[in-house]
Amino acid sequence: MSERGRYLANLDLLTLSERLGRLCRDRGIAVSCAESCTGGGVASAITAVAGSSDYFETGYVTYSNGAKTRLLGVPEALLAAQGAVSRPVVEAMVAGACRDSGAALGVAISGVAGPGGGSADKPVGTVWFAWGDAQAQQAERHHLPGDRRAVREQAVRIALIGLIQRLESSEE
Repeated sequence: MSERGRYLANLDLLTLSERLGRLCRDRGIAVSCAESCTGGGVASAITAVAGSSDYFETGYVTYSNGAKTRLLGVPEALLAAQGAVSRPVVEAMVAGACRDSGAALGVAISGVAGPGGGSADKPVGTVWFAWGDAQAQQAERHHLPGDRRAVREQAVRIALIGLIQRLESSEE
């Protein structure tokens, strides 16, 4: 992890959300999120900041595979072949969220928060993230420790930090 990444990891959610808001306003960028295992936690963190309607476009809570297909355009065949907790699915989720909302940047999250639902290939704590827009996405898999609450909280933090890092790297 970079020095900047370590610094961001030590900030609380409200401070991260405020920083994200300043960056979005400075760049005139709207963001969206497509969430599964976090159940709207990213949208909640972003909208905890007064004035977030200036830059927060839409939050999608697509917990079921059907919702991922209906709201974000994730192909049923992709979900059947890869499973919801996979790189291609989160990439399709963020692309669909940005395409539908018109946001310039988005994040998507799908994971196994537990306590059940894990498998040998995707144990509890496996979470995929994708950041990007309708045309290009970057995905990462994380294995997060702890119980359901801890996994979800860590996932929200990682999602916000990823948005911030992408906005900060665009100024370099």
